[in-house]
Amino acid sequence: MSVTIETITGERLLSVVPDLARLRITVFREWPYLYDGNLAYEEDYLHAYMQSPETAVVVAKDSDRVVGASTCLPLKDEMACIRAPFEERGLSASDFFYFGESVLLESYRGQGIGVRFFEERERHARSASQASFAVFCAVRRWKTDPRRPDDAHSLADFWGKRGFSPLPGLFCHMSWKEPGIPGQRDHLLDFHIKPLRGDPIPEALLHNNQDED
Repeated sequence: MSVTIETITGERLLSVVPDLARLRITVFREWPYLYDGNLAYEEDYLHAYMQSPETAVVVAKDSDRVVGASTCLPLKDEMACIRAPFEERGLSASDFFYFGESVLLESYRGQGIGVRFFEERERHARSASQASFAVFCAVRRWKTDPRRPDDAHSLADFWGKRGFSPLPGLFCHMSWKEPGIPGQRDHLLDFHIKPLRGDPIPEALLHNNQDED
C-alpha cells in the first residue's frame, strides 16, 4: 500500500471535515469507544473544532482516499470538560497541547501510520505553540465489560514507546450514545502526558486523589 501523510492547517482544514467525520463514525463505533455517531452532529462538532488557529489534522491518504486522520490543538481551545482537570489544579491551559482522535481504518493498521500521527502532531505542537506538554485522554473500560472483544489489547505499551506516561487519578467526563442503548451515557477518560521541551511534569498532576470506581 502506498500511503502518504500530510499535516493540514489553516483554511484547508474545512476540506477534511467530511472525511474526518466519516472516519470518526466508523472507527469509534468499535471497542473501546463504542460511539454511535451521526454525520450531521460530527460535521457541526468538527467545524467548531477547526476554529482554533493552531489546530492541525494529520491526514493519511491511499491515493486520493483518506484512510486515517489525527487531530491536535492547544488545550486552551478545547472543550471545558477537557480543560477542567488542569485548570482546577491552577495550571495554565496554554502550557499544554491536546492530541485528539487518531482514527485509522483497520486494514491500514500495523504499518507505522499511528507512529507518524504522533510524530507529526508533536512537530506541529512545538512549532505552532510554546506549550511544554502534549496530553491526550482515552476512555476507561473495564476488563469485565461483556462487550470487550476476545482479542482486545491495551495501547499502553504503544503510548509508552511514544514517550507518554499515564497520569493516575487525572480524568475527565464525556457523554455519548453507545450502539443499541438509548440516550447518552457518561464516560470516564484518563489522561496521558509527554514533555515536549524537557520540562518536568508539574507536581500538581503527579499527586491526584481524583480516582473513581
